[in-house]
Amino acid sequence: MKKISRLTEADVTAESAFFMQRRQILKTLGIGAAALSLSPVAQADLLDWFKGNDRPKAPAGQPLDFSKPAEWQAKLPLTPEDKVTGYNNFYEFGLDKADPAANAGTLQTTPWKLTIDGEVAKPLTLDHDDLYKLFPLEERIYRMRCVEAWSMVVPWIGFPLASLLKKVEPTSAAKYVAFTTLYAPEQMPGQKDRFIGGGLDYPYVEGLRIDEAMHPLTMLTVGVYGKALPPQNGAPVRLTVPWKYGFKGIKSIVSIKLTRERPPTTWNLSAPGEYGFYANVNPNVDHPRWSQATERVIGSGGVLDVKRQPTLLFNGYAEQVASLYKGLDLRENF
Repeated sequence: MKKISRLTEADVTAESAFFMQRRQILKTLGIGAAALSLSPVAQADLLDWFKGNDRPKAPAGQPLDFSKPAEWQAKLPLTPEDKVTGYNNFYEFGLDKADPAANAGTLQTTPWKLTIDGEVAKPLTLDHDDLYKLFPLEERIYRMRCVEAWSMVVPWIGFPLASLLKKVEPTSAAKYVAFTTLYAPEQMPGQKDRFIGGGLDYPYVEGLRIDEAMHPLTMLTVGVYGKALPPQNGAPVRLTVPWKYGFKGIKSIVSIKLTRERPPTTWNLSAPGEYGFYANVNPNVDHPRWSQATERVIGSGGVLDVKRQPTLLFNGYAEQVASLYKGLDLRENF
């Protein structure tokens, strides 16, 4: 008799611990039964939000001109485009994986201003067109690993962050690079409503050491799958640091500031015992509530089409980036 393969709950829903975490955040904030305690107006707003009939669809991304340097064309099976654009976290548009794709059509990406200042000799402000024209664009196929223990392989399009930082000429005092997301509560309902946005403090902020920011792997990303980023993926410009967990990839960036001191980061502020500043992918350092030893690969199938694989140190980029952390205790500096 043919042996039946049995999937465990963990196999089918590897991010279940994440949903438990989300409920705990809401409970901590006192909104576990929020709809019951809200005013009639607030209840109506929430019902309107979940109905979703009046929210505009996200526009299709425009085709981009870019090269495909051989060194960045990793021979890895790509995650289907509909999963890259339809299964992601962007709490400014809701907590569920499908929420950003459904709700991010409210984001206005033109006009756009990105300021680069702080400890630099030549501060700079870029507009929307500069993001696509100032530097040659190239496609890079990178692994992407979420802290929730799922992974993708994504063909990002953008340019090295180092190119932009060199243009503004960092001073000798610049030790870190701080990033800030657009703050626009009328466009981003999660910023306006703590129930929708997971109780985080907005705008979303992130940071890197300057040597991490200048590393050749680090990108400012403006496109995916040959087209400009859709709103749910962080249009018009996001950060991509492939050896770190996905929450370091801050989206819809409006400010890059070079600083003397280590900048605050959103998830580290929210839960410092669970989300460190470095957030390097490390199978040997578990999240306090789930293992990081393996990951669920997001493929073309449904929830029962489950493939798990071992998590790679630095997400498979150890040869390129391990030297950045020589002598650093990666368990303490997680």
